[in-house]
Amino acid sequence: MRTLAVMSARRRHGYGDRIVARTDRGTEFGVVLCEATSAAVEQLEEPVGGKILRAMSADDESQWAIQLAKTAEDLRLIRDRVKQLGLAMQVVDVERLLGGERILFYFVAENRVDFRALVRELARELQTRIELRQIGVRDEAKLLADYGDCGKTVCCNTHLSKMPPVSMRMAKLQKATLDPSKISGRCGRLKCCLRYEFDNYEQWQEQLPPVGSRIVTADGAATVLAQELMAQQILVQTEDDRRILISAEQVLAVTRRGGKPSSTAKH
Repeated sequence: MRTLAVMSARRRHGYGDRIVARTDRGTEFGVVLCEATSAAVEQLEEPVGGKILRAMSADDESQWAIQLAKTAEDLRLIRDRVKQLGLAMQVVDVERLLGGERILFYFVAENRVDFRALVRELARELQTRIELRQIGVRDEAKLLADYGDCGKTVCCNTHLSKMPPVSMRMAKLQKATLDPSKISGRCGRLKCCLRYEFDNYEQWQEQLPPVGSRIVTADGAATVLAQELMAQQILVQTEDDRRILISAEQVLAVTRRGGKPSSTAKH
């Protein structure tokens, strides 16, 4: 699983450098993203620590390829043992450390699983330290998903260091379709990208009179029926029952906001 870490080093490393590092998990392969400035570190929530040991050598690359080649057999083995033990869990991925001192298996399950017997069998057969981690559906997508509906690599597998909370209100405010199949990501939950521009939409909404407000324009009084947030326009019904779109600049005063008397003399 992709993990962001802040590490010490004896020499400077640049973006994209492939390195070997020592963490609390063991000897790992990694890629340098940027210098650990205070501004960069502030963006991380509880980052992993560690130490860069060296730049990745040809021998390290060969060892890494060997470890990766073993993961398919690791998955077959654990899935067979899960079935034999009758455990209610689905193993979704396996991770081997570069040094081979630990193998991590990731699984999803609806309830808590007692996997102690499974760990003992795996440790006996693989002759190394075994670690099982239960993850949620968003983490499963982070591990396995490739591309989103937008055609780009899923956000949780690229730049997101934590999964932001997303609500249906965000979709409604942005007037996204409420069809679950259209606003759900690969994990089956609401798409993380619904949060990206939500703050802007809230700001735009505050700049317009709420639906139900009574306003005054150069052409007379009107009632707000709907808001067009991005365009900063409102749909109003005039006193002669016409429905027209007007811009925010055309509102001279708000006499009642959303059905309540307003003390705002000018919008």
